[in-house]
Order: sequence, then C-alpha cells, then structure tokens
Amino acid sequence: MKKAIIGKKVGMTQIFDEAGKVIPVTVIEAGPCTVVSKMTKDKEGYDAVQFGYEEVAEKKLTKPEAGHLKKAGVGMVKHLKEFRLADSSKLEVGDTVKADIFAEGDKVDVTGISKGKGYAGVIKRFGQGRTPTSHGGGPVHRHAGSMGSSTDPSRIFPGKKQAGHMGVEQVTVQNLDIVKVDAELNLIAVRGAVPGPKGSIVFIKDTVKVQPVKKGDAGQVTLNPQKQSGRGNPQKASARTR
Repeated sequence: MKKAIIGKKVGMTQIFDEAGKVIPVTVIEAGPCTVVSKMTKDKEGYDAVQFGYEEVAEKKLTKPEAGHLKKAGVGMVKHLKEFRLADSSKLEVGDTVKADIFAEGDKVDVTGISKGKGYAGVIKRFGQGRTPTSHGGGPVHRHAGSMGSSTDPSRIFPGKKQAGHMGVEQVTVQNLDIVKVDAELNLIAVRGAVPGPKGSIVFIKDTVKVQPVKKGDAGQVTLNPQKQSGRGNPQKASARTR
C-alpha cells in the first residue's frame, strides 16, 4: 500500500455535489498520526512503520506501552497500528501524518470493528430460513433444526452455524470513494457506510482493488442493446435493432 492512516468515525451526513445530487458520506477524523516506530528488512525482516493516534495521559497506559513510546521519544498515544507502506523508508520516527495525504477522488479500504448485536439466533445471525408455520410445526419456527448425524460421528463439527454472539468482528469495506478532505480539521468524507459505531477507531488505506483503465471516449460507448449504455429507451424498436 502507498498511503494509510488511523482515524475515528464521527458519523454520517449528506453532501450535495455540483449537480445537486445527494451523496451519503461517513465523516472520519483521520489523524494526525505520529510515526512511533520503523521496521526494516535488515532487522525485522520486513519494511513497515507504526503509527500512533490520539493523545492520552501516561497513567492510562501500561508500563510496556509507555516505555515503548518513551524510547521512541514521542508523546503518549492510545492506539498503535503497523502499516507496510511502499515508501516507508521516507518516514522517520517522530514524523506526523495528516489527512491531507489523501485527496478527493481517491479509492480507499476502511477497516473497523462492527457494531455488537448481542446474542442472536441463526436466522438473524446467518440469514437461515425458518420452518413452515403450517399444521404441526410446533414452537420451533426460528430454531436451528437438525444438527447432523447421530451415531456417527455423534458430535457437532467445529464451525457449525449456531446461535451466538453477533457482531464485534473486524470488517473491511473496500473501494470507497473519498468525496471531500478537510486538511485543517483533519476530516475525510467517504462515500457510503463504514463499520463500527460512532467514536470507534478505523484504519484507512488505499484500496487493493484494481481500478479499470479507461480506453478513451470510444471505449465507453457500446452499440449492444443489452447493455444499459447502449440503449436510450429499450421499448423503442430503434434501440433493439441498432
């Protein structure tokens, strides 16, 4: 990856573009992050940098955490995260990374911890179907149903989809558009929703998705009537016979 930063989810709002269309966005307070540590291929076997985010009182950290930050000669920070950046050699311990490393139009992947839903059944948790509600169904319409064989193997295999704790899992939403960047307030507006509740920590990095290469104006036009770009009104005979 080329760019990455730690941020905090502020909430969702709306932005109007130049054409007056509404764009639903998630506002993220991204940075400023301090470079706390550098990993090199000679010493650790790989190149990476460790970012620190959100200042905190030393008494709220453990002694190993505080000692690690004091050794680096930076302030006390609450959240640490490693990123294997392509140009990590350009960053030094103590440098500051802000939201302006991203620009409007960039594609990013956002990782966070999803909201907790508590104890949930298999229908809500995994989208399983329910039993018929006709005669003789009994009070088991939303139960998990049969668990498998009886005599052999006489047990349930690990990974069986059952009722349990739902949510509070690491989730990554890929290929989101950055709609706006406020460098002064360190705010980034990302099109769409990102995982986690308000105030949760998220990690933003440039997307791993391969972006399609446009082949000029001719590459965007098609005469195939089955494609949306190739038809005006599909009910007209002229659109079907082009």
